[in-house]
Amino acid sequence: MVDRINRISEEIKKIISDIILTELKDPRLPQLVSITGVDVTKDLKYAKVYVSVLGSDEVKKNAIDALKSASGYIRREIGHRMKIRYIPEIIFKLDNSIEHGDYIFRLIDKTMKGSEE
Repeated sequence: MVDRINRISEEIKKIISDIILTELKDPRLPQLVSITGVDVTKDLKYAKVYVSVLGSDEVKKNAIDALKSASGYIRREIGHRMKIRYIPEIIFKLDNSIEHGDYIFRLIDKTMKGSEE
């Protein structure tokens, strides 16, 4: 059961990434939008989609708003591309893990340069 949910999560991640890249034309979506993960509930009713957006807080908020407004279209496309009985309700969540990783990398880099001197 867990393997099936993981496969569905990965497939939804691929489909949503493809839709954002090729089909959505919302001006609120910046170029650098990444789907970092998808968590589907065991009953397949909900899918939390974690989105990483590079930019200011306003750019991030606009991107999430654009994705939320397109969630019906995205859900319908998932239904067309996947053969599953229930298409989960899409819930978009902002994921700051890439920015946090970049911040940690800069701190390590700064520390290493400081120790070389």
